[in-house]
Order: sequence, then C-alpha cells, then structure tokens
Amino acid sequence: MNDRVESAFLGHGEEDSNTSSNPTFDSVVQARLSRRSLLRGGVGTAATALLGGLSLAACGGGDDEPAPAAASTGTLLGFAAVAKSLDDRITVPAGYTASVLLALGDPLAAGVSAFRNDGTDSGYDRRVGDDHDGMEYFGLSTTGSPDPASSARALLGINHEYINQLFLHPNGPSPNPRPAGETDIEVDAHGVSIVEIARSGSTYAYVQNSTFNRRITAATEIQFSGPLRGHPLLITKFSPDATKTRGTVNNCGTGKTPWGTLLTGEENWTGYYFRAAGDQALRTAKANTALARYGRNVTGTAAAASRYGWETAGAADKYARWNTSVTGATPADDYRHEINGQGYITEIDPYDPASVVRKRTALGRMAHENAAFGKPVAGKPLAVYLGDDARNEYIYKFVSTDNWVAADATAPNRMATGDKYLDRGKLFAAKFNADGTGQWIELSMANPTVAGFAGYAFADDGDVLMHARLAADAVGATRMDRPEWCAVAGSGEVYFTLTNNSNRRLGTVTGSQLNPDAANPRVYTDIRGASTVQSGNPNGHVIRLRENGGEPAATAFAWDIYLFGAEAGSPTNVINLSGLTSDNDLSSPDGLVYTPSTGLLWVQTDDGAYTDVTNCMMLAAVPGTVGDGGPVTIDYGASGTVTTRAGRKQTATTLKRFLVGPVDQEITGLAETPDGKALFLNVQHPGEETPFSAIGDPSKYTSHWPGNAGYGPGGANARPRSATVVVVKNDGGRVGT
Repeated sequence: MNDRVESAFLGHGEEDSNTSSNPTFDSVVQARLSRRSLLRGGVGTAATALLGGLSLAACGGGDDEPAPAAASTGTLLGFAAVAKSLDDRITVPAGYTASVLLALGDPLAAGVSAFRNDGTDSGYDRRVGDDHDGMEYFGLSTTGSPDPASSARALLGINHEYINQLFLHPNGPSPNPRPAGETDIEVDAHGVSIVEIARSGSTYAYVQNSTFNRRITAATEIQFSGPLRGHPLLITKFSPDATKTRGTVNNCGTGKTPWGTLLTGEENWTGYYFRAAGDQALRTAKANTALARYGRNVTGTAAAASRYGWETAGAADKYARWNTSVTGATPADDYRHEINGQGYITEIDPYDPASVVRKRTALGRMAHENAAFGKPVAGKPLAVYLGDDARNEYIYKFVSTDNWVAADATAPNRMATGDKYLDRGKLFAAKFNADGTGQWIELSMANPTVAGFAGYAFADDGDVLMHARLAADAVGATRMDRPEWCAVAGSGEVYFTLTNNSNRRLGTVTGSQLNPDAANPRVYTDIRGASTVQSGNPNGHVIRLRENGGEPAATAFAWDIYLFGAEAGSPTNVINLSGLTSDNDLSSPDGLVYTPSTGLLWVQTDDGAYTDVTNCMMLAAVPGTVGDGGPVTIDYGASGTVTTRAGRKQTATTLKRFLVGPVDQEITGLAETPDGKALFLNVQHPGEETPFSAIGDPSKYTSHWPGNAGYGPGGANARPRSATVVVVKNDGGRVGT
C-alpha cells in the first residue's frame, strides 16, 4: 500500500523485480503515445458532516438494481455524494457521524500510561501500533464466547503496516547506527493489534484492560506451518530445525476465515533486511537469483540497505537477525535465511490470546496484500484469492485439499481447523486471455513447466511455494498493474484492485516496462499539479472474475474490468472508460471490502496521482456481474488499438463517494457490525509528507489529525496519528443506505 512514502525504499508497489518475458497480450501495441494532459473534474456540492460534529439529514438517492436478499430496508447509496477535499479532517455524508475509536499509542492493558504523543512514549508491545491497515471484526457474546451475530461487543484485528518514524521519537529517528531504544519502539509498533470494543447506546469504545487485548509485533515468536515447516531454506541461528521465526512485518490487508480467525498479509517485507556488499560472492547462483527476484539484489560494492537500519542497533541477536548476509559457516550460524521467514499469510486466533501464531506457507511467499475466501460450500474445497502488490506481479488462488465441513465453522480448536484447510492444497497463478477468459495454472513440481524451468531449478514443492513469483514466471502468468486487495461479492465473483503501474508503455519497452494488454489496457499521461508528468497507468482499475461453473476448484474463469480509475473530465476514449463524474471519480483503488449487510463493495484509495485535487477517499459501489458491459477498443491512433472487456459504465446509483480523509493519508481497512449499522475503517499515516526538518515545529506538520478533531493530546498542534474510525448513520440505519 502507501504509494508515496514507502516507494523511497522500493516498497509498496515500486519494487519491479519481475524481469520475465511473459507475454502481456496476444498482439502487442508497437508505437508511442503522445503526452496528454487530463482535464480536472469539478468539485461536488453535497452537504457534509464533519468528524465528530454536525448531524444533517441524508439526501435521497436511487438504485438501478435490487438490494441483495440479506439486506433489509433502505435504498443503497441513498446519501449525497461527498465532495473532493484537501482539508485536514474526515468528511462524511450529511446524516452520518464519524468518530475516532482508537489511535496509535493508546494503551491496551491496565497500568499502561496514557499516550503523551510527544515522542517520549514507549512500551508499544502493550499499545496500539502504528499505520493501521487491514482490519476484521470478530463478534463476542456477553459471556465472552465467539458470537458472529453480535453487534454490541467484539474484537477488532488491526494490521500495523509500518511506521511513521518522524513522530515516534522526540526529535525524529537517529541516523545509523540506530539507538537500541528507538529500534525497540519501531519493532514493537509493527504487527497486529487485537482489541476489544463494546457499544454503549449508540457509541463504541475500546476496552483498555480487556483480557482479549493482544499485540503481535515484529519480535513475536511465530511457528511455520504447512509444506515449508522444517525446510532447509528456513534454517537460521534462531531456529536450526526451521520450525519458527520471530515477527510479522509490513502487515497490509487481512482476511477472515470461515472458522473465525484472522489472516494477515505480509507485504513489502524485503526492505527490512540488510544485505552486505560482496554477499553475492558467498551465495550460489540459484540463491542470488531468488534474492534478486524478491528485491534484495547486490552487485559489486553496493549493499542493499535496510529500511530502518535495525541491524545497526547492537550486537544482540534481536538486532543481528535483520542482517540477512552470510556471516557464519552454515545457515544455522547466521541469518542468511531470515528473509525467507517473511512474506506469508499468517493466521492468528483473536479469541485466544495464548494461542500460537502460524505462518501458512502453503499459500505461497510474495508481497501479500490480503486473503479473500470464496463462498464456502459444504462438500467442496475452499478457495483463497491472493494478490502480490508490486508492479508487474501476479494474481493467485489457493485451493484446499480438504472439502469444507460446515461444522468446522464453530470448531473449538480454531488453529487446528486452520491446519486442516490451509496447510494442504494447491497454489495457482492467473493468466488472463484477450477474449475475456482465463486460466488458473498450477504452481507445483507436478507441472512440467515449473519443474523444468530454465530460469531457476526448483528443488521441491517447498522451493516452489517459497519462490512463487519465479514459479509464476515459469508458467507465463499475466503480469498485472500491482494487484492489491481482493474481495468476494455475494454472487461469488471475485474483485481485485490494480492500483497503478508506472511501467506500462507503448512501443519498444526495456527492463521491467510492459506494453498494455487486455487485462491492463491503458497507457496515458496524467499531469499532476502544474507540470508533474505521470505516465503508464497512473489511476489504476478494478478487475473481476467469475469461476467457471461457480466452482472453487475451477481452473478456468471469465473476466472483465469492473471500474477504471480516472479523473472526471478526462478523455473517455482512453482514460475515463467508466464514465466517472465529479461525484465518483477516483485514482489508485487499493482497499476493497464487500459488506454482506448491504451487498455494497467499498473502494478505498491510496493515491499519489490525484492528491493535488483531493485527499484519499472511500467510495460505495453496487457490484454488477461479469459481462454486464461489453468489449471496448482503446484507439491509440497510429499506435494501434487494444480491446478489453469493460463492465457497465458507472452512474450515481452504482458508485458514489462516501468519505474523504485528512491530509497525507490513505483510507484503508474496513469492517462492519453484523447489523450493518456501524462501519470501522482506518486512516493510515496522516501527515506523512511532513519533512524531517519540521520536527519540533508543529506549524510545519502537514496534518494534525486526529488531535485537531479533539482526540488525544495536542489539539491543533498535535502530532498526527494513524487511527481507527467508526462511522454510523444518525438515524440508526445501515451504513451506505
């Protein structure tokens, strides 16, 4: 996620280690597109209610298709669209209220001091972590047992993707070598928070001293589970038998299993590890190929620097582990394989604070965004859909070996249920054909194309899973425009956000550049501000697929592009193919969550292309079905044409802007109460563009949210904090109606 800050570390989608020659379209466009400036759309005029404040009557609306059977009353999208905004606040529709539920540093245990928000706080292993991201809701009964129907008491599982170093320390971060005290804070501010919340009347609050509250950090001991447990490529000094590691990092999107556990995706973990100059000479050619494919290449005298320099904090083992260079005689003497312990879907039982966290290696190793389950059907296997968030990477599906047993939804040993369904199965990569069909291609040694791949000699199926990117290279999967979140609608159709890709080009391409193809069809130029040129596919799109026969184990599917991100007023023959207006235009779709109570699909943005016009936002959408539009041919003039499959054009009754966040943030993560009357979402890294030189001078902070909205210390001069927000409809109705 986070297109802007993390790109400095070649994280969050800017890493482009895919140098495979996989084709991207049956006929490649060979020419050059003239630079073109986009027209800016106008600002909508809907009345709004500000965070924690004004309550106004909601405006009426329409709907061109009926609500799903699960919905009760209320017209979908029956609110006035929120206008684009550059204000340092949260804006929601008239008739709604947004309130901060919890924020970075809030104490999670009795006896932990209140958060001072001046950089002097510590003990983040017992506080809410930083940079809130994906999130799931787990209902609790009044007696504290799991209750999926409860809207009054619950646990939230919240990812903490990375950190805003500037505001974690009194004077910002110290340079390398990093102080141990600063490093400990930063390590603990990563990971996942499990937090109890409770409703009193119509107001939600978190429970500080709940026995359910738990922090999983970048230092927590975690077990490997599945095919890679005990694998030689996981041997480290900490775990000579390759059964465990420490920590989960860069936790981006989430997933919720049918048996009630949390899945967290380890996304751009590569940059956390230092690799010394000269390390290449100490490795085999095969090992160097693998490290380069995951973004840790070194050549000559240039080292691969780590993101935060944690390996420089001292000689203690907890710091040495962040140096993934060869330093000892064998893998059991150093941390050359430590980097192999990240990049998985990791399972946590939120209901049991004493349970062991497990990395589910059967789902492959990549820059995981989130994990979305297909609809469980008794007697059939489970499907889990996955995206690899980097430029030119792939879409994946895992299919369990065991068929779903409905009684397992309430099995008391939830982690054992995870063993059953997530440790055995097959991993597939997607190939999108130009005619609107696609195939799932198996990634295993049983596939001769994988077993005989000339680019990397896989030793076994564990090697295939650990290096799923290389296996997908081998089978010719389709390279995509940064696959991020995926969501499964009530129909069973699967949606993926493809947030953007600066590597799309027309004509001759070099390195990691790609020509457009049917599934990633746009190449154009967007002018940000007065003159910043953004080329490729700067606004992104949302693709969807329908499995043949609706079968979770299907190896073929149909697809189309549900939504093209674009600015209102941009050319409709190349860019604004979804017909967006100033009430629903957007750029860089990222977070994507389907809410069963209403049948709405919520689209969240993480954008650097349109932030000269508006802060990042969230929109509510009414899903359609694959094929509800038709073929669209993009004419690049002398450069040729590309034909794609586009969904129906969007209207005010199918897509509408619901929320705009404060300055320099992304809206991400979403969960709802079962009754649909409260929506929880996260505001990540407000104020992230504040320069390091501004520390100590609040007038130079680009954001002061949520302090300026009355939450926590600091007021109008507060250091900005990532936070979880709850949105309710003032009349007690379902959110989004």
